[in-house]
Amino acid sequence: MTDIVVLGSTNMDLVAYVEKAPRRGETVTGREFRTVPGGKGANQAVAAAHAGGTVSLIGAVGDDAFGGRLRSTLEHSGVSTDHLRTVEGPSGTAHIVVDDEGGNAIVVVPGANGTVDRLAPGDEGLIASADALLLQLEIPLAAVVAGARTARAHGVRTILTPAPAQPLPPDLFDATDLLVPNEHEATTLTGRTDPLQAAVALLEVVPEVVVTLGESGVLYAARGQEPVSVPAPRVTAVDSTGAGDTFAGALAVALGEERPVREALAWAAAAASLSVQRPGASASMPHRTEIDAWYAS
Repeated sequence: MTDIVVLGSTNMDLVAYVEKAPRRGETVTGREFRTVPGGKGANQAVAAAHAGGTVSLIGAVGDDAFGGRLRSTLEHSGVSTDHLRTVEGPSGTAHIVVDDEGGNAIVVVPGANGTVDRLAPGDEGLIASADALLLQLEIPLAAVVAGARTARAHGVRTILTPAPAQPLPPDLFDATDLLVPNEHEATTLTGRTDPLQAAVALLEVVPEVVVTLGESGVLYAARGQEPVSVPAPRVTAVDSTGAGDTFAGALAVALGEERPVREALAWAAAAASLSVQRPGASASMPHRTEIDAWYAS
């Protein structure tokens, strides 16, 4: 099995389902509200665990009711929380509006995630023992850089999802093996709106890039190789929240199993396509048997 460590955020997603998202100054009536454990770090951890990886999460939750539920959900999903610390104050929250087309808008309030600004004792050893380290940007950047540098020092593959979109320092690029932005994030990093042009530009700072394109699939580029495009299965989206994290988690497992790149991308895309057909983030993430069956079909 692939050993994966995730360094990242854990949030409670507060999700409102509406026909159409409100414009500024507008009030709309929702048809449903749910509280769903999430956060990009936790989502990727659950996705990787469901996909068959052995997964540990480094992060923090608050000492509130959300914190206990977040920890319990991770453990029931097969994620080790030995390095998930509990701090005083509220857990992180994400306030999400999902429309009837499956699109979403999200406001993240960091809470306890903001305290994860460095590696804690024992974190380096955990990272050093992994096959891959998954990173995102919902915790302080200093911790993300420290994690990436630690992974690089121990020869561990680093996979970075640059979300929320923001400019990144050169030392983080230097310690990143595989960058997995969506179209918007790729544009933010490069100023290029064309995904292929953005991917080629990103190869100047990282050796491999996967640009996720939603219903259009994914684009892979690596130094010295021809780009690879993989289409997404055609499905009716119910909620796209967490689809990118599902893809990243499943991709880390597939690459850890040394699958060919095109097969790994298609398998991860199958996992993401299953997730968008269900509501919620971590609650929508498919298990390995489901991914295998969907991929085979």
